[in-house]
Amino acid sequence: MSGPRALSPADAGVSDLYAAHWHSLVRLAYLMVHDVTLAEDIVQDALVTVHQRWNSLRDPHAALGYVRRTVVNSARSALRHQGVVDRYARRTDEDHVGVSAEQTALDHAEHDEMLRALGELSAKQREVLILRYYGDLTEAEIADALGISRGAVKTHAHRGLAHLRSLIPDSGAGNGRPLGGE
Repeated sequence: MSGPRALSPADAGVSDLYAAHWHSLVRLAYLMVHDVTLAEDIVQDALVTVHQRWNSLRDPHAALGYVRRTVVNSARSALRHQGVVDRYARRTDEDHVGVSAEQTALDHAEHDEMLRALGELSAKQREVLILRYYGDLTEAEIADALGISRGAVKTHAHRGLAHLRSLIPDSGAGNGRPLGGE
């Protein structure tokens, strides 16, 4: 009988990422795709991807940024795919798939109004604000996750908050309070 097997650096690194960041990564993905199951799948796939590429990472300490970027890109892909599905369903007059019980419960949550307001923003403004207020990322981390400059992050954040203020005057957007009441 042999002793416990030592974890590889990839196993240990991804296990640490999972333990420390699973919930925040799922929340980030959910805020982008509005589907809990899909959000969990996106995060799981991102962690599998970083595990597979662990040995090729230039800086394993930056793996969280890589996972975040993978989550954002995968969420964008899922939204594009959903757009194609929606267009096809409209063209063929088929009904959309029913909403899951988890989605229904989340739709009745306190932050529903904020989610609707976020949906009114441009994609970049929404992504920047989600990463800033729900992901609690710095401007530099947001710029890295979205592949844009820090100046663009500031511009999208400023314009997005201004738009949110016009949609939800009592939201606290821009006064230091977290968006969505969290």
